[in-house]
Amino acid sequence: MSERKVRVRFAPSPTGPLHIGGVRTALYNYLFARQHGGDMVFRIEDTDSHRFVPGAEEYIIESFKWLGIEFDEGVSFGGSHGPYRQSERRDIYKKYVQQLIDNGKAYYAFDTPEELDAKRAEVQNFQYDSRTRLMMRNSLTMPEADWRQLIDNGEQYVVRFKIEPGIEVHVNDMIRGDVVIKSDILDDKVLYKSADELPTYHLANIVDDHLMEISHVIRGEEWLPSAPLHVLLYRAFGWEDSMPRFAHLPLLLKPEGKGKLSKRDGDRLGFPVFPLEWHDPKTGEVSSGYRESGYFPEAVVNFLALLGWNPGPDQELFSLDELVKAFDITKCSKSGAKFDYQKGIWFNHEYILRKSNEEIADLFAPIVANNGVDESMDRIRTVVGLMKDRVSFVKELWPLCSFFFLPPTEYDDKTVRKRWKEYSAKQMGELADVLEGIDDFSVEGQEPIVLQWVNDQGYKLGDIMNAFRLALVGIGKGPGMFDISAFLGKEETLRRLHRAIEVLK
Repeated sequence: MSERKVRVRFAPSPTGPLHIGGVRTALYNYLFARQHGGDMVFRIEDTDSHRFVPGAEEYIIESFKWLGIEFDEGVSFGGSHGPYRQSERRDIYKKYVQQLIDNGKAYYAFDTPEELDAKRAEVQNFQYDSRTRLMMRNSLTMPEADWRQLIDNGEQYVVRFKIEPGIEVHVNDMIRGDVVIKSDILDDKVLYKSADELPTYHLANIVDDHLMEISHVIRGEEWLPSAPLHVLLYRAFGWEDSMPRFAHLPLLLKPEGKGKLSKRDGDRLGFPVFPLEWHDPKTGEVSSGYRESGYFPEAVVNFLALLGWNPGPDQELFSLDELVKAFDITKCSKSGAKFDYQKGIWFNHEYILRKSNEEIADLFAPIVANNGVDESMDRIRTVVGLMKDRVSFVKELWPLCSFFFLPPTEYDDKTVRKRWKEYSAKQMGELADVLEGIDDFSVEGQEPIVLQWVNDQGYKLGDIMNAFRLALVGIGKGPGMFDISAFLGKEETLRRLHRAIEVLK
C-alpha cells in the first residue's frame, strides 16, 4: 500500500450548490494529494437522476476555480480513467453487478414498495438482512426458472448485496484508528435498480474507486456507517490489495447549539454556507456566497483548513503552499468542529492587511466610481493605506472613508452636542487663518505650526482637534487629522471649515 501512488477523489452529486463542508472535504483531499506528490480526481456522482439540478455541476467547478483548488483529472479536466460522470458508466457497472451475482455475493429482489411496507408493519425494526431475506420475494427464495421468468417479463427488480452474519469488519481509518463493526447490524443494501439501469452510490463508488486507482478515500464523517459495507464489497470482488485507506473527517457543527451546520444557520446569523452565490433554478431563491460577500478565496481556504485540524499554537495564517507542507491528516479531530463564522471574518481582515494598498485600491476603485466620484488611483491608494486596517471587507471602506472624496452634507447630532462647544466657531475661524498661512500643506508642514498655535493660545488640544474633525468629516471618527487635511489640500480643508462654522455657528 505504501508504494502505491497517492490518488484521491472528490465526488459530489450535482443536486444543488456546494456546501462549505464539501469544500473543506475537497480542500483536505487536495492538501493530502499535493503533500504526497499525488493526483486529485474530480468525479460526478449523478446516479440519482431524480435529484439532478441544472447548473450544479458548473457551479461546483467554478467554485474550485475561484478557491484555487486544482484537479489533475476528471469531469472537464480529462484523463485516462474516464468517463468521470457516473451516468456515462452504466455498462461498466452492469458487468460488476453480474460478477457479484455469479459469485453468489448478491441476489435479485422483486419485493414491491407495498410488500416492503407490509413487512415493516409486521416485523418490528425490520431490516432486509440475513434474518429476514428468506421471508421475502427474491432469487434466494424462488426457483431459478421463476425469477428468470420475472426478469424476462420485464418485472422491475433490485440487486441486493448478500451480507453474511458473524463477521467482524475492520475499517482502518487514518483519523479514527481501527473501527470495528459486526456484520450482523448491516442490511443487504441495494446495489442496482433495474428501473433506471443505474447502480446505487455504494456499488458505483467502489467500482469507480477501484478502476480509477484511488489510494485514499477522504470524506465526511456522515459516510463512516457505509465504510464497513464498502470494505465487504472490496472483499467480495477480491480487491483487498487495492482497497483504499479511509479517513472520515469531523462534521462541521452549528456556531451555537447542537447539530450539523445548515443553510438555516447561515440565514439566521448572516453568513454564507456556499462558496459562490447560488440561484435556485426551481424556486428562484438566491443564497449568499463567500465570493459575493466580499471574502478573499485565500481567507476562505485558510479558515476552512483549520476547522477540524490544528497545526499547533504558533501559526494561524497559511498560504495554500504552506498548508500543503504543514497538513497532517492523522492530526484531524475526531469530534465535530464548531463553525466559528466570526473567525472567518477575522481571517478576511487579516488578508486585507496582508495585501498591498495597490491590490485593495484596485478593488475599491469601482466602488468609488459607483458613488459618482472621479478620483485618481494614487489618491485612492493613499486612502486605502490610511483606512484598510479598520475593515474586514473592501465594501466596508466606502461608508468609513467617503469623507475623503465628498464633503459632509450634515453633521452627526451626537458628535455636535459633545464636541462643538460655544467657542468652537471662533476657534475654527482662527484655525482657518493659521492654515491659510501655511505654504507646505503636508502633514509635516501643518502639524508643528498648528500645535504651536494651540499651545500659544492656551487652548485645549482636544477641543481644537475634535471640532476640526467634525468640520472636515461630519462625525467624530477617522484617521489622524493632519492625514485628512493633507489629503484634502488647503483649498478643500478651508472650504469645509468655513461651511461648518456657518452651519454650526
